Amino acid sequence: MVLLINLADAEAATSGGKAAVLARLLQAGLPIPPGFVIPTSAYEQADGDISADLVDEITQALLQIGDGYLAVRSSATSEDTAHATAAGQHDTFLGVRGPDEVADAVRRCWASLWSERAVAYRRRQGNAQSPTIAVLVQRLVDADVAGVMFTGDDTRLEASWGLGESVVSGHVTPDSWVVSGGAVTHRALGTKKTRIDRTVTREVEPADRDRLCLTDDEVTRLVQLGRQIADLLGGPQDIEWAISGSRIWILQSRPVTSALPAAHTVAVKESKALRGTPGSPGLATGPTRVVRGPADFPRVRPGDILVCRTTDPAWTPLFGVVAAVVTETGGLLSHAAIVAREQGLPAVLAIPDVTTALHDGAHVEVDGSTGRVTRLGC
Repeated sequence: MVLLINLADAEAATSGGKAAVLARLLQAGLPIPPGFVIPTSAYEQADGDISADLVDEITQALLQIGDGYLAVRSSATSEDTAHATAAGQHDTFLGVRGPDEVADAVRRCWASLWSERAVAYRRRQGNAQSPTIAVLVQRLVDADVAGVMFTGDDTRLEASWGLGESVVSGHVTPDSWVVSGGAVTHRALGTKKTRIDRTVTREVEPADRDRLCLTDDEVTRLVQLGRQIADLLGGPQDIEWAISGSRIWILQSRPVTSALPAAHTVAVKESKALRGTPGSPGLATGPTRVVRGPADFPRVRPGDILVCRTTDPAWTPLFGVVAAVVTETGGLLSHAAIVAREQGLPAVLAIPDVTTALHDGAHVEVDGSTGRVTRLGC
């Protein structure tokens, strides 16, 4: 019989990298939502399905963490390592409730280990090891505000209303802050038109769109936690967090695998240039390919400049083909930015209406260090 593992007891070999790191943070007294792990052995024994005994174990474990909505997330042995994040390559399910829904989410997490995008990602990373996967089940934090934090010499934060999924997916352009020497040195208002609560996406109230979603005091508290986590784990961290009421929760921490572009970069003003957020450093030129969804994927050719509203994990194979990425929405810690940096691709984010401003085949230069996209030959 498979025995589930209390999150506080998780180790990388049995519970994958994501759960093992959360266990270390929980043991250190940091605010981690309660949960448990379905270990790698359950996946290896299951042959794709879940036994009645495992469902019974899940039922009993749910009683321990209390009734309510849950987050069911992959914790594969090949993700959240010092060399590759595997950001978004395996599935996460939010707003899950009850043993049957948890069991279904576990099956789908297992299956995502062998999705086309996950296999292609491991191939590009040169990972020849046979991966295995655990599944992390935690109480879902009904966040008022959530986001990401990137620790280092300066701490960079991005946040929006509701669950952090809207930030990491790039569906909004989040508010952002830079903290240096304990002081907030930069604040920027994003474009927060929608928010995600559990499984529902809804419009943000107009008044909330036009104000920062964090106070300076909340930013300072987050930065203090971020530094504590970085010290504990021995290096800069990419941290997901949520605030519910006045309480901060840490949802994930993984090593920084690639540096962000320098803060406060100012793009040169040119009539031919479009300006956005520097997302991944570097310079590339090529023809634009405006992609509005998976149906357009076959049109993408090697060396194209990918122009789109945003990306999600299903788009990851395109990052092995294109020369650069340009998006209408998103922040430094969105899927598009993280994968572009890992692949060494220049990326510029959050250029409003860029999918209509640039027509298919336009020749452009993308400067991911300054956030500038310049039309060439016109």
